[in-house]
Amino acid sequence: MKKLFLAIGAPGSGKTTDADRIAKNCPEKIAHYSTGDLLRAEVASGSERGKAIDGFISKGNLVPLEIVVNTIVSAIKESDKDAVIIDGYPRSVDQMQSLDSILKNEKSVKLAAVIEVEVSEKTARERVLGRARGADDDESVFENRMKVYSEPIEEIRKFYGVKNLLKKIDGERTIDEIVGEMNEFIQSKL
Repeated sequence: MKKLFLAIGAPGSGKTTDADRIAKNCPEKIAHYSTGDLLRAEVASGSERGKAIDGFISKGNLVPLEIVVNTIVSAIKESDKDAVIIDGYPRSVDQMQSLDSILKNEKSVKLAAVIEVEVSEKTARERVLGRARGADDDESVFENRMKVYSEPIEEIRKFYGVKNLLKKIDGERTIDEIVGEMNEFIQSKL
């Protein structure tokens, strides 16, 4: 059975970088995906699901939740690794509930943990605005991304906390300290 780890956190928390380093340090056991990468790969594959996804994306529409969750679960099942880290998911209560509902009936994938990389809003702002990688790294876009993250987070924490699946990690430390703690936690679940 494959183990799924979800990495969540505010914009600028470092969750993507952390997950990527962990997967690169343990390539024989761990794969790392972002939801956007999975959707783009599905479109590039030319599959029926990929064509459906492209039909939504090309018109600027959101991909329906069921398609997104099924794409994630398929990628996990098709991975040749024992563990998969998905970063930035879930971003909403609907996404969380949809994934939970599908995983309940899934025999080959088990949610092992949800890892939240916690940073203050001040740190998140400094990191996002300091990196200025593109048009989405400005003040108003940051405010919106922070709002999208903040609105459902308490409900997401509560949901996974009750299931004893939530692990919080202090994201205010050095990347080596954060990755070290996250990696040690993941390894303890494998």
